[in-house]
Amino acid sequence: MTLTVDPATADGAGRRAGPYLSVVVPVYNEEATLEALYARLAPVLAGIGRSYEVIFVNDGSRDASLEILRRLHERYPAVRVIALNRNYGQHAAVFAGLEHARGDVIVTLDADLQNPPEEIPRLIAAVDAGHDVVGGWRHDRRDPLFRRLLSRGMNRLTSHMVGVRMQDYGCMLRAYRREVVEVLRGCREISSFVPALAISFARSPVEIPVEHAGRADGRSRYHVFRLIRLAFDLMTGFSLLPVQVVSLAGIGIAMLGLGFGGFLLVRRLLVGPEVEGVFTLFAILFVFIGVQILALGLIGEYIGRIYLEVRHRPRYVIQDVYDHATAAASGQPAERADPRGA
Repeated sequence: MTLTVDPATADGAGRRAGPYLSVVVPVYNEEATLEALYARLAPVLAGIGRSYEVIFVNDGSRDASLEILRRLHERYPAVRVIALNRNYGQHAAVFAGLEHARGDVIVTLDADLQNPPEEIPRLIAAVDAGHDVVGGWRHDRRDPLFRRLLSRGMNRLTSHMVGVRMQDYGCMLRAYRREVVEVLRGCREISSFVPALAISFARSPVEIPVEHAGRADGRSRYHVFRLIRLAFDLMTGFSLLPVQVVSLAGIGIAMLGLGFGGFLLVRRLLVGPEVEGVFTLFAILFVFIGVQILALGLIGEYIGRIYLEVRHRPRYVIQDVYDHATAAASGQPAERADPRGA
């Protein structure tokens, strides 16, 4: 895999001018945890002994999250803040952070304190050992049983779709080498599940167990309906297998239907007209109709993805960027408008 150098972050010799580590934190209505998060994160990063930056991506928060992030930016030179103009979703926010990350290694981290920042050095150690994608596996999850069961099903589905067996695709505590991030930045599809997309390009992925804490404030954004939407997104975004399976099922059901129709014809000739089996026929008909509706739904998902892609709309739109380094280089104040999309 070839490392692509971004001219905007390279020095005169062609080397990238940036920190070793970038930490990307998507934020949506997390005012209660942001200061506590950075209070724990800063000493951990300082203890690694390498240069770093922390990129908070405000994903259209409706509470005081952006004001808190601006204060953190003013107090700490390592903090950069990207403010999106509205809520685009967690993975779009992560992409915005990846687009602006300058580090050789990029770590993603949730803002709700369920992912302990103290686990980051273990991710970095795995990267230093030669792995290009390091995923966290929440071996002792502090979530309700129903949510854990749903997550287990989602992880098996994702592993099957991507072709790489992982126990926890849903953990946001992950580390990526710059080479993988450059490939991700070149992926322009609107709907993208970052962990699965990165694993599909990784040369040497690995998964390590990490601690998991109960949610400190509020509740998870991934309710049941959103998990179902994510499942359809994964099925249609990484493989044609769902349509192929439905097609094969359709062939099998059609053959069963023909066989059953032949059986009923022979029975009518031998036994005569009957009405006792009418409810059985209705039940079988409902099964056939359900399979047809499922097939139409899957085809609709694929067509919908095509529709989203051909419009070529941006994945997100940036309202403001708060960046000490960029402001110093341009002679502008640290707060500047940047209405770009990607």
